[in-house]
Amino acid sequence: MAMSSGTGQASLPHRTVSSIRAGAYSAGSPGAPQTPVRPIASTFGSPSGSSRIDDDPIVLEIGSRKLRLGFAGDATPKRVAAFGPEQQRRTGDFRAWEPDFSKHWRSRASGKRWGADHELWQLDVRGQDLGLAEDKLERELRDALFRYLLVDSRPRKMTLVLPPTLPTPILSSILNTVFHHFQAPTISLFSSPVMAAFAAGTRSALVIDLGWHETTVTAVYEYREVQSWRTIRAGRLLVEATYELLLEAILGHPAAELTDWTGRLESKLWDESPSFEECEEVATRMLWCTRAAKQPHRKTAEEGLPTVHEHEEEEEEEAEEVPQTEDHSPMAIMLDSCLPPKTVEIPFSRLAEPCETVFFQSRLSPSCFDDHELPVHILVYRALLQLPLDVRAVCMSRIIFTGGCSHIPGLRSRIFDEVSIQAEERGWDPVTGKQYKANPKSNPDSNQTNNGTIPVVIQPSTTNGNGEGTEPAVKAADAPQEVDLVENHIRRENNYKPPVQGFLRAIDSLGPWCGGSLATQMKIPALATIDREIWLQQGVNGASRPSEVDVKMGHQRQSMGPGGLMRGQTAQANNWTLGAWGSVF
Repeated sequence: MAMSSGTGQASLPHRTVSSIRAGAYSAGSPGAPQTPVRPIASTFGSPSGSSRIDDDPIVLEIGSRKLRLGFAGDATPKRVAAFGPEQQRRTGDFRAWEPDFSKHWRSRASGKRWGADHELWQLDVRGQDLGLAEDKLERELRDALFRYLLVDSRPRKMTLVLPPTLPTPILSSILNTVFHHFQAPTISLFSSPVMAAFAAGTRSALVIDLGWHETTVTAVYEYREVQSWRTIRAGRLLVEATYELLLEAILGHPAAELTDWTGRLESKLWDESPSFEECEEVATRMLWCTRAAKQPHRKTAEEGLPTVHEHEEEEEEEAEEVPQTEDHSPMAIMLDSCLPPKTVEIPFSRLAEPCETVFFQSRLSPSCFDDHELPVHILVYRALLQLPLDVRAVCMSRIIFTGGCSHIPGLRSRIFDEVSIQAEERGWDPVTGKQYKANPKSNPDSNQTNNGTIPVVIQPSTTNGNGEGTEPAVKAADAPQEVDLVENHIRRENNYKPPVQGFLRAIDSLGPWCGGSLATQMKIPALATIDREIWLQQGVNGASRPSEVDVKMGHQRQSMGPGGLMRGQTAQANNWTLGAWGSVF
């Protein structure tokens, strides 16, 4: 026992902890135990609090009519709110439950632009009360955060998904509302077309946004916006065309056209006129779009068979006895906003007239339209025609339709068919005209001369002066590309598939909000990131214009690379920008 106790008290040098840490034997007594120092994330905050802020970023998609809000990483937003007059009610205002409240909508809409209470902003900011827009946004955001997202008042990072054509004063109002009322430490800005392409799983696309105020066509190449085109043919004109259709059914004859703006505004307050809410409901639930007069040539798939759904559609089309355009069966529509309330009957075929009038106008020549009111299919074709060749080849095979009007039955397929017909008839030559097509010198692709006969092509001689055979001269542009056997072997081993390009194709997308949710969850650097402290000090005037940004930064690539990294994002803190929204002040 004594030997064992003596052996236990004597510690060997190779077993002491101090010798292991210090590397040498220390005969002194071991020191007092100490608590290890834990790293602190910030000076005044705990690690749990800072990580909590990073774990719960909030994604917002703000439009002129609706607001989508939810957590990053979710597939769908937690709250989809539509702006309307009921949002402006005060606490204790119970007039909406009065028996005659719905009949007095004319007095509430008097003196305002038709449907102004259902919009958050207008693209024309002249004379617009931006303070009222901030109050509407703040009230809806507060209601959505505390009732639907169930979050506390702790500051959280926010991501805004906005259209790139948003005016700078409206963007400034949105940032002021979020920074002042919700104490967000940083706000990241993402572009709606880029996020729509990102949600579709592609790096390049032609995004057609059929919105409320306007329809935008944006070409996205490698997560960068190449160019954008706009037209006023959008949801607002569609609701107004629906109003004209319903008023004609109520009166029994077309209403007289009023050129005066005040007269048109007062005509929408007549006793026979339907309200904005009923016109929008009819446009959303009952309108449809006809097919193109000429069906384009469909490109058959090289691999696989058509799905069962496509077979069922073909069988249903063959089983139809009466075409939809000739279906005159009456559709009963109840209108409670009229005085007195009426039930009108409109033929089913006439419910396609508003879409035909607003989006296409096939009866008129393209030369009759200004640049801001081009039909949608002509705008899409010209947008593809103006793109560079490599960008067009990729974008034309990735056409994405978004926006509220894209849900109208038959509208997306009609636009796609019209663009396909124009591409088949005109090709991708920007020069058109009868004289150009008839002149063989200016148009080498023409197969007929001016007299209508087929030209005879004389092949050059394939023998030289000595009678020996020679190969005919071939242009370098027409020469076939040589086959690289080594490259083909490597591609077969890597299971390489060439990218789909060169023909028109439409793809589906989960929407801009889902793209912003996914990008925020993957921690992809945004197009522009604004700090709260800098914004409160400098405001919108502190943002650098594109001409003021360092030239070296402009030469770096601004796109998302592998692993969700953004190259060229090492900008200084004092040299912050608004991205695509700061190009025009």
